[in-house]
Amino acid sequence: MAGEGEEDLAAFVALHGAALRASRVPTQYWESLSRKLRGEIFDAGDYFGIMQVEEVDEEEEVDEEMEEEFKKKPNPGKGPCFKVIVTNENGLQASNPNSVFLVDHAWTFRVEHARHQLRHVPGLLHRMANLMGIPFHGEIPDEGSIEHVLQEMWKYSQTYQLSQGTAEETVPVWYIMDEFGSRIQHSDEPSFAAAPLFYMPQQIAYTVLWPLRDLETGDEVTRDYAHGETDRLIRKCVLLPWVPTEVLDVSSSTPEPPDEHYQAILAENKEKLPVAINPPVYAKDKVFKVFTDIPQVLNNLTHPRFVFTDNEGEADILYNFSHFKDYRKLSEERPEVMVNQFPCENLLTVKDCLASIARRAGGPDGPRWLPRTFNLQTELPQFISCFQQRDRRGEDNHWICKPWNLARSLDTHITNNLNSIIRHRESSPKVVCKYIEEPVLFEREDVGLVKFDVRYVVLLRSARPLRLYSYDVFWLRFSNRVFSLDDLDDYEKHFTVMNYAPGATLKQVHCEDFIPLFEKQYPEYPWTTVQASIFKAFAELFQVATSKPAPLGICDYPSSRAIYAIDLMLKWDTSRDGKRIMQPQILEVNFNPDCDRACKYHPTFFNDVFSTLFLDETDNCHVTRIV
Repeated sequence: MAGEGEEDLAAFVALHGAALRASRVPTQYWESLSRKLRGEIFDAGDYFGIMQVEEVDEEEEVDEEMEEEFKKKPNPGKGPCFKVIVTNENGLQASNPNSVFLVDHAWTFRVEHARHQLRHVPGLLHRMANLMGIPFHGEIPDEGSIEHVLQEMWKYSQTYQLSQGTAEETVPVWYIMDEFGSRIQHSDEPSFAAAPLFYMPQQIAYTVLWPLRDLETGDEVTRDYAHGETDRLIRKCVLLPWVPTEVLDVSSSTPEPPDEHYQAILAENKEKLPVAINPPVYAKDKVFKVFTDIPQVLNNLTHPRFVFTDNEGEADILYNFSHFKDYRKLSEERPEVMVNQFPCENLLTVKDCLASIARRAGGPDGPRWLPRTFNLQTELPQFISCFQQRDRRGEDNHWICKPWNLARSLDTHITNNLNSIIRHRESSPKVVCKYIEEPVLFEREDVGLVKFDVRYVVLLRSARPLRLYSYDVFWLRFSNRVFSLDDLDDYEKHFTVMNYAPGATLKQVHCEDFIPLFEKQYPEYPWTTVQASIFKAFAELFQVATSKPAPLGICDYPSSRAIYAIDLMLKWDTSRDGKRIMQPQILEVNFNPDCDRACKYHPTFFNDVFSTLFLDETDNCHVTRIV
């Protein structure tokens, strides 16, 4: 039997050891944890009890210690307050290998599905309202109660992420622990630690709870809601959902990060910068051998001066889908080989870096062509200060949370709930951008006035001197529902990327058809004028991106070329002389964009791109030089 137990433990550790180590679950508990998971043993009730704490009457005199305790409630000032205490008559010893407990999850959800689940999963709304102290007496879910739960759930939600799977499968999962787990209060000096564990054999997540010291009967079970944060100001910000406070004394100004920030990014990306080389010179009639793993290039590049090769070692051009890292080796051994990427181009294509370098053009608040953006990992206090200042002034406070480096609107959320934004910081690195509350809309005959965005493909021929082109065809994407600043989780109202949304209609309008329709709707704003302001924004962006040497800017490697897709919207703004203008808002810059539509409707697309980038021939290539 002992051998069987050892085998079970070895199998358990093989599957879960990495996660347990990352969560710092002490190894002395692993065997007991394995046994409890296998047997689904929830024995916390043998050791703990939930106690209701009486509300403090505001008119009664309260000493400071009681006031501090009162503030620690997950929902100060509303509903009953609970605490969890040790009830076992022998107390609890941290050294006992059985002192580890499983906590079940009452609700597991992804944010975009939360409202639907509260509406349709029997009993869920009733249980959540009860857990959160929200009055709900009916049997049928009502929108008011659902909205209340959606607002309050950020005080109870925890998160984890699967480390493997598709982009969709690795989007963070949120969960609310059962009534026992949810009533464990915060303390800066916690008695317990807790961490989620995804149990592979059952494909179910539990929370693991273990003591940090010995406890006696009657001692409170607490955990640190800001676990891992040591900076006092950051802790204050992270705890704000439970301990409301103002951080107006912190400046909301966000100057560009120091040089060390960019050095750290370079090291983290494991990118090796090239040595200095002379710009290669090629024969006028040279036929270039292209090595690529991109099907769209293989299927559509037909220009006679380019031929494909399966041998990377003999290629003149490397046109790769994945990120190239070792520019040093390439520059030392094969400086004449051209590559479809620039060293340090992540300064454009990763959202937090884009916001940082843009401040070179617009100061600490950023330029007019980029929505006000904060890095939630490094600029949380400044963001909260900005949010609270706007709130005081009665200004619109809708924001959009985006992961640094995910496309297709995955894990992207629009909200005016400060607690939600603060908690989203825990799931994955994110920026928060001011949501465009007054976008320029497009009248769809079949729907009405909807949001739309525009995608331009730009071609970067060289960084220094800066030579930038735009492809003459641009692409449009439309929302499917009339725009208004409500129903913030209604994807088809607030987002335009429909080609990945199951069951959503994909509205397509060619740019040549769009321009006359747009000018009919907005006769005072000819598209040539609008496009001139768009190109001005592109020029400024690439000028600041190439204004400093790598890794502070895009590296001016003479053998690099690249195409990027820039997504933008237009918003209503007021010019310095008081005129109402359409102000371009750059949303993101995409590396190696999907060119499927470009190839489908413009078969010469890659011939044009390759001629411009690699032959320096732009005649009849449908490109416009921006810089």
